This record gives sequence, structure tokens and C-alpha cells, in this order.
Amino acid sequence: MSAVALATAPKTASLHSGRAFPIVIVGHVDHGKSTLVGRLLHDTDSLPTGKLEQLKAVSEKRGLEFEWSFLLDALQVERDQGITVDTTQIWFTTRQRRYVIIDAPGHKEFLKNMVTGAAQADAAILVVDAAQGLAEQTRRHAYLLHLLGIRQVAVAVNKIDLIDHDPVKFQAVADAVRKYLADIGIQVQAIVPVSARQGDNIVGPSPHTKWYQGPTLIGALDAFAPRALPVEQPLRLPVQDLYRYGDKRIVVGRIESGQLRVGDRIRFAPLGREATVATLEQWDGNVPRPLLTVATAGESVAFTLDEDVFVERGALASPPDNRPLDANRFTVRLFWLDKLPLRKNDRLTLKIGTAERDAEVESIVETLDVETLDSASAQQIERNGVARVILRVRPPLALDLYETLPRTGRGVLIRGPQIVGGLVIESAATRVSTDITTVDTSVTVQERIEMNGHRGGVVWMTGLSGAGKSTIAMATQRLLFTRGRHVAVLDGDNLRHGLNRDLGFTDADRMENIRRLAEVAKLMAVNGSLVLVSAISPLQKFRDMARGIIGDDFREIYVKADLATCESRDPKGLYRRARSGEIKNFTGISAPYEAPTQPDLTLDTSKPLSLAVTILVEYVESIFGELPWHPDI
Repeated sequence: MSAVALATAPKTASLHSGRAFPIVIVGHVDHGKSTLVGRLLHDTDSLPTGKLEQLKAVSEKRGLEFEWSFLLDALQVERDQGITVDTTQIWFTTRQRRYVIIDAPGHKEFLKNMVTGAAQADAAILVVDAAQGLAEQTRRHAYLLHLLGIRQVAVAVNKIDLIDHDPVKFQAVADAVRKYLADIGIQVQAIVPVSARQGDNIVGPSPHTKWYQGPTLIGALDAFAPRALPVEQPLRLPVQDLYRYGDKRIVVGRIESGQLRVGDRIRFAPLGREATVATLEQWDGNVPRPLLTVATAGESVAFTLDEDVFVERGALASPPDNRPLDANRFTVRLFWLDKLPLRKNDRLTLKIGTAERDAEVESIVETLDVETLDSASAQQIERNGVARVILRVRPPLALDLYETLPRTGRGVLIRGPQIVGGLVIESAATRVSTDITTVDTSVTVQERIEMNGHRGGVVWMTGLSGAGKSTIAMATQRLLFTRGRHVAVLDGDNLRHGLNRDLGFTDADRMENIRRLAEVAKLMAVNGSLVLVSAISPLQKFRDMARGIIGDDFREIYVKADLATCESRDPKGLYRRARSGEIKNFTGISAPYEAPTQPDLTLDTSKPLSLAVTILVEYVESIFGELPWHPDI
């Protein structure tokens, strides 16, 4: 039986409508969080009819004394071990509004789930044991609330019955909690003496604490102000995916802040491509139809653009005049979760929104002692440690500062399949694009055309290794050169010996390899050269990105040869090594190759290569030879 199932039909839910107010309940293990949640569900009459009696009967049958925490701790392992393992969501209602409790585990082994829960909350209840006081884990959870930007906090000093409802002991705990929270920047809104087991001061005032004149716990919750939806903030929309439906290219994602309207001009960072929103789509059965004109923060949307610009998962849409930072180096506040310590030069995956990047720890600026709040230098960050760290990513990443736009200013670090750290962006140490000014050239495009007898352009040859790309490129270069053309070859393998020697063969590295190659080719083409690019560029999204970077003067050439033919040639012995396992992620063997579906030109190299060269030379001349060539120029 799941904890969520316990509250799927609260009796008073029909009295309330709209967005439920999300709260997170945190605290040290054994301080009574699960008991408190169970009592909240019961005392607000939010349990389905007969559920309490059913659980009491089950407990009696199993020979267990009934505990309020049984309403929450649904997993057998939780009941057996006496700890809460997973993050669950439970709904209850008061006369004021409807709430969703994001119950975050208290045991230190499960802080990852606590981070996941707290990141979604508008406010928090911090549970503190009246007898034990402010324990280390309580401080750690309080600091996490601060790190995640939760400023509305009520404190439930639980088990007040175990200290005989003593007001002096309660006040000592309250003073210590208030001081610590103030030291980390949280002004606590209420500190309530409660007994979750007995129900003291949960919904109504307790006769055992007549000395307490403050609100009940429910009263403290109802005093919280809902967090305003970030509709008035600048648009931020991380791209989740792209779909094609007939001739429509549909971009999908969730609006984290701002609004999106038909007719809006938007920019996709970090590549900087711009387009106008043509339609906002809704699905009518199995068919997308443009039924909306505006969508706002919190909504998942699908939309089309007026131009077929290059967009990919992880891009961040924004207004052109209020854009995020495009950064490759920034300072973060980090909570480390892994058993292995984090050290300088460690490489991980950084995820912000839907974007993922390879990240390197450039330096550990300082660590923070959550007990004393003292900072110190350190060579590594131990598990459950808090620190300020400088990260460097490749390629650049679109992001915001957390204090400016929280939803696009926080992320996680991943090692293998596991989340190993949560972070918020504190400052961008380097801005990649927003502070760079383009320098105008002193030679016009027309002057270069008149000088060279042709305009610049990029002929991008893709195909399997051994298909003949480099051979064709070199022969074509020689023929065009003898005709007086300003021509150059960029070979993907050659660039990996220099400009791209720091890149491997992961998808991210292959993407960055193509991005750099495209940028170099574009610069050469702008300066009047015919650029013959020979690069496997195995995935269509890589080639689409190159087309997006280079623009109208890009031509995709498919150098076609099947795998068997390429493997029989194997001029560099690469297929043999790939088959033996010596080379990993080899295109065509252990990594995919997507042949172009609509190339600008196909060269079939099962025919003589000399024919392919002749065809390509004629094609280049016809496309880029804007002016007739005269031998005497």
C-alpha cells in the first residue's frame, strides 16, 4: 500500500481548487517526521473513510502497536528498519487551502531524496526533537533549505510530552534553533511545541501547553504566503525534445518562467539561433493543432517556428533582449552526496534543466562546517559536505544565477548513473558570448567575389570511414586550385591532432568536435574560401548543427559506400582494430551512423572515384561560381 494511495481522495478536497501548496517536512531521523505527517492527515480529516481502522487492524494482526507513521511508511523495509526511505507526496486540506506534503527522508543515507523533495517546495516544516535539540542532521537539513532558497520555515519542536511540557526546556531548544536559522539567513516564522503522537498543538491548542500563546502548526502553515508563479519573470524554456509530424517540426518543453505567445521572437542559447513562434500546438486526438495563443510558467508546451533553425534538446529559449548567461566557467554552492570525495580535476556530468555537459572541477574554493558555519580551505569534499566550487564545462552552457532565476540557476552533478551532488549557480566567472563584440571586416564579400571569381562556401562531406571522403576532397581541391579557385580542405582526422586533440568520442565530444569544425569552416568561407570538409559526422543532429552555424552557404554531400565496402578497403586498419575491441565507439561497428535522408548531393563511391571528383567539381562550380571565371584574372 503506497503512502500516495492513502490520500488519493481526501474528504474535504472538493472545498478547494487550484494549485496545492507544496511543503517539505525535514528533520533528523527519529525526531518524529513520519508520525507528524500521519497525525496531520488524521487531524485534518484528510484520510479516506475507514483507512485508519484498516491500518489499526493490520497492525494488530501483525502483532504491532499502531504508529501514526504507518500511514506514511508504506514500504516493508521502512517499517522493518524504522526509517523513511523514499520521497513521497501526500495531500491534506485545511479550511484555508489544500496542501501537498513532500515528505523528505531524515536518515543521512537518503539525503538525495531530501534534496529532490525540498527543491519543489514553497515552504518547510523543520522537525526538532524537544529532548535531543538541534542535532547535526537537523543543522544539515536546515542548511539545505537555505541552499535551495526556501525562506518560509516553521519549526515543530516535537515530543514535547517527553519533557513533561516544560516551557523552560522548550524555550532553550527554540532559542538555539532560531539563532542557527538566523545565522544562515532564514527568519523562522513560528516555533511550535507539539506532540505528534498525542496531537498537541497540531490543529487545536493543547491544554498541556497553556503557557504557549503562538499559532498551532496548522495555523503556522496557513500563514505561509504562496510562492508567486514566475509568470512575470523573463521567459526560460528548456527544450525537452523535437518531433516531426508531417511537414511540422515541433519543439516541446516546460516553461520554467515567463510566458510564450504566438508571434514572440525567441533565442535559443547557447548557440544563439533566433526564430519567431509560429503556432502553439495542442493534440486533438492524434493530430497536433494550433489551438493556443499563449502559455505561461509551469505549463508544458509544443510549438512551431517560422524558420527551420537548428534547435536541440538542452537548448534554453529566452527573449533575445533578456537572455541567460552563456558560460563555460562558474562558481557554485554545492552539497556533495557521494561516498567518494570530490577532488580538484574530477570530471562529472552537470545537468541543468534538460541540458547536460561534461564538467571539470577547476578548484575547490572553500568548504563549510554546518555545525559552526566556519569556512576553510580543503583539497576534497567529503560525503554530506557543503562547499563553494568552480566548475568548467565543455561546450558552453546556458544558465542563470540562482538568486536571479532559481529554476534555471540550479542543477545536479552525476557520476555514472547516480546523482552525486546538488548545486546552485552563485556567479558566472566567464561569459562566453554576451560580452563579445563582432569586429567588422575591411574587405567586403563582393570584393572577395570579384577577386576570387567565386563566393565562399562549405561543402560538407559525410560518410563512413573508408567511404572515400578524404580522397575525393583532396582530388577536388587540386582541380579547383588549378582553376584558380581559393580552396581549402578541413579533414576531421587532421583537426583531432591539433584544435580538437582534447576531445574524445563520447556524444558530447563528437558534438563539440563538429561545432568547432563548423565554426572554423564558417570563418574561412566568410573570408572567401571554398571549404571542403571531410568528416564522418555520424549523426544527423551533428550535421544539422553545422548547417545552422554556417547558414545558407552550407551543402551536405553524402559520400555513399556500404559498410562491407568500407571495411574491405580499411585504409588505416581501423575496422580490424574496432572488430577486435581495440577501438571503442567506432562508427559503423560499435557506434551508429545516420545516413543523410535529403543530402544536397550523393556521391556513390562504388563507381570510380574519378567520376565522383568530376561530379563534385562541377557541382561546386555551379553553386558557388557566382561570376564567370577568366584565366587571365
